[in-house]
Amino acid sequence: MAQRGPAAPRRSAGLVSDRWRPPSKAPRSKATASRPGSSRRGPTASSPPPDAHGVAARRVALEALLRIDQEGGYANLVLPGVLARSGLDERDRAFVTELVYGTTRMQRACDWLVDRFVMRDLDAPTRAILRLGAYQLVFLETPPHAAVSATVGVAPPRTRGLVNAVLRRVSEAARVWPDEATRLSYPDWILERLTQDLGAERAVAALEAMDERAASVERDDGYHQDPASQWVAAEVCAEPGERVLDLCAGPGGKATLMAGSGALVVATDSRPVRSGLVAENVRRLGLDNVAVLTADGARSPFAPASFDRVLVDAPCSGLGSLRRRADARWRIEPTDVDDLTGLQRSLLHEAATLVRPGGTLVYSVCTFTDAETVGIDEWLSATHPEFEAVMPPGEPWQPHGRGALLLPQPADSVSGATDGMFLLRLVRAASTR
Repeated sequence: MAQRGPAAPRRSAGLVSDRWRPPSKAPRSKATASRPGSSRRGPTASSPPPDAHGVAARRVALEALLRIDQEGGYANLVLPGVLARSGLDERDRAFVTELVYGTTRMQRACDWLVDRFVMRDLDAPTRAILRLGAYQLVFLETPPHAAVSATVGVAPPRTRGLVNAVLRRVSEAARVWPDEATRLSYPDWILERLTQDLGAERAVAALEAMDERAASVERDDGYHQDPASQWVAAEVCAEPGERVLDLCAGPGGKATLMAGSGALVVATDSRPVRSGLVAENVRRLGLDNVAVLTADGARSPFAPASFDRVLVDAPCSGLGSLRRRADARWRIEPTDVDDLTGLQRSLLHEAATLVRPGGTLVYSVCTFTDAETVGIDEWLSATHPEFEAVMPPGEPWQPHGRGALLLPQPADSVSGATDGMFLLRLVRAASTR
């Protein structure tokens, strides 16, 4: 259950909503700027627009944010198209990317920062502009004169005074967060669920790590893929000449990496769009040992015991990849976890029939919930006793049931941050005569 934040100071004329609402509901809070407490001033509503270069980048970011918030667009799909039309140079495109992903991740925190100093209903563009400014001021630590001036330049004349005054107050006011979920900028249920499953210390550290920007990691073949996903593909241990099935292959990162071993990889996905992405990546990388088809992983077209190794990188709640998927934290619902575990079981039950005696079954998910990790492990142990667990990988992986858990926070000062992941390797007992 959401916790109530403290009432705004009486002199600020602000009003803090008692429960934060996700962007799809277009949060509305009572607001108008209270009188600033400093003589440092930004532009007024009648001021000429500031540096057009900085305003242009923020205007592109605002367009993307509104499409994500108001139209339900996915950040990773919306942003490339917006940038392609922008005419911005490479440096400004990188800045827009940071603004869009960062503001989307931190929007609950940004709403709290802003709502202390407003007292009238905000339309969607004004809220998005204020979030954008608050993110720059607090999380990017952009100098106030630059952040406020350029962000006010994005606002239409009728709201320029409001945006200017509110952002100046945000830059000057002390911050005492009302609760951890607001500070970390997640729905309450995610913090509560991970605290229950990981413990408070590990849960908070994981969520803090996923509030940071995601690094782009390029493989030797030019494909961009998080190290955690590369490690999962490596743990399949595909060998030359083997038949390997990637049952939920889209968009193809793991399948194409396993193909580098010399194995024949069959990559399937139930959604044509996803299998199409696999085929596109296979063509781009020039691979001739990957066969791609659209097929329901729970009702496979393949004969029993026809593969040496099967990878089930199953659909999941994705709570380990929230750094990379900026808007996912606002889309996933608590009930989705239970629905997904049913799908994961169906996929694994089918996959188990496709592994030859002595072959390997690998299960992975980019999440941490007990239901999708050790819960699935326990179900597999009871339902498919013909499979025995293989020793899990060592550090930075941590033992978790019979498998291993990789948390998104660096394990030490040397390790880099990655997506969070659970991995379980099993071997099917050899046939006995």
